[in-house]
Amino acid sequence: MNKLIFVTLGTHPQNFDRLLKEVDLLVEKGKIKEKVFCQIGHSSYKPKSEFARFLTLDEFNKKLSEANIVITHAGEGNIGLCKNLGKKMIVIPRRKEFGEHTNDHQLELAEVVEQKKLGLVAWDVKELGKKLEELKYFTPKKVARGKINELLEKFYNEELK
Repeated sequence: MNKLIFVTLGTHPQNFDRLLKEVDLLVEKGKIKEKVFCQIGHSSYKPKSEFARFLTLDEFNKKLSEANIVITHAGEGNIGLCKNLGKKMIVIPRRKEFGEHTNDHQLELAEVVEQKKLGLVAWDVKELGKKLEELKYFTPKKVARGKINELLEKFYNEELK
């Protein structure tokens, strides 16, 4: 089976062009050798790899199951699916300062991923190449299915103390 990196940006109505451009740059430099498929949502940048704006649930699940690596925005749904499937993931939070989201809640979700060792987090898109190298030696921590909401609630409660 060919190796596949699945880049998924969700359905949020703002772009995440920064991430798509970085993926293209890493492919150009030979840092990414795997086949790449991008689900780009509302992004205006069109990647050089195969892409679709949106996927049906069946198409999404098929790409997810085929993927060796998932690069995703810090969306709770994608994080939960990757966790449940034991997928190696790199989470890159959308940032309000770049017009990629209306607030910075994805920073908090990414922090949970990092602290609980569910995946790796690239806090800046320029860290993506380094994180792809680290991912070769990373094994996601197994967390009971359906526990992402519990983990988030516990994290938020600890942060508020």
